[in-house]
Amino acid sequence: MTFRLSFAGLCLVLLLQGCGRVDHLGKPPSFSDTRTMANPEHAAMMNPGLPLMAERVRRLDQASLWSGNRQSLLGDRRALRRGDILTVVIEIDDKAEISNKTSRARSGSEGLSVPGFFGIPQRINGSLPEGASMEEAVSISSSSQSTGDGTVRRKEKLELRVAATVADVLPNGVLAISGSQEVRVNFEMRELLVSGFVRPEDISRQNQITYDKIASARISYGGRGQISDMQQPRYGQQVVDAVLPF
Repeated sequence: MTFRLSFAGLCLVLLLQGCGRVDHLGKPPSFSDTRTMANPEHAAMMNPGLPLMAERVRRLDQASLWSGNRQSLLGDRRALRRGDILTVVIEIDDKAEISNKTSRARSGSEGLSVPGFFGIPQRINGSLPEGASMEEAVSISSSSQSTGDGTVRRKEKLELRVAATVADVLPNGVLAISGSQEVRVNFEMRELLVSGFVRPEDISRQNQITYDKIASARISYGGRGQISDMQQPRYGQQVVDAVLPF
């Protein structure tokens, strides 16, 4: 009975893991649904939060020729409130090269002999087996040697732009942003995800911010589809690689 339950559980796990690939079985991958409350961008736009100014002050501001309203000529159109949209510019051009080499050698020897100690060794020699003697009681020698060599070469270049939404405004005024972008080409879906925290003063007048000014930045650029499936090892192979110690 226990074996049947274990086998059924294993089949269920494999079935759930394979559901992601069934989505694009014989057809292009499906786009993610953006009009759900599970999407932080859609949720922020549906609940923009409290207004920044009172209604009476807003009416007075609209009557002025030099209005500070965001829709006016001199208005500040930068993202400041929950639900506002800004552009995140990602330009990564990193190159790193690290080379380490380590060599270590050690040797040691210890010896202890008791040729005479009040005649005790001679008395012990008489009771020892033939060929054994206390002349060289203890003799130890050891040697070790280790060599290590490592090289790391890495080069990354990524230039992307994505529109992100202010998902929340923290008590200290910092903006929590979240953005996603999906581009489908034939049977392959390219996904770009970005999230983090930004200061309003770091947003440019063009309503843009670079990735290096985003705190706790999380940037993901990948894909899903038939090509990505072929580049990944099967689940069984991944399990075997994780379990086998060799």
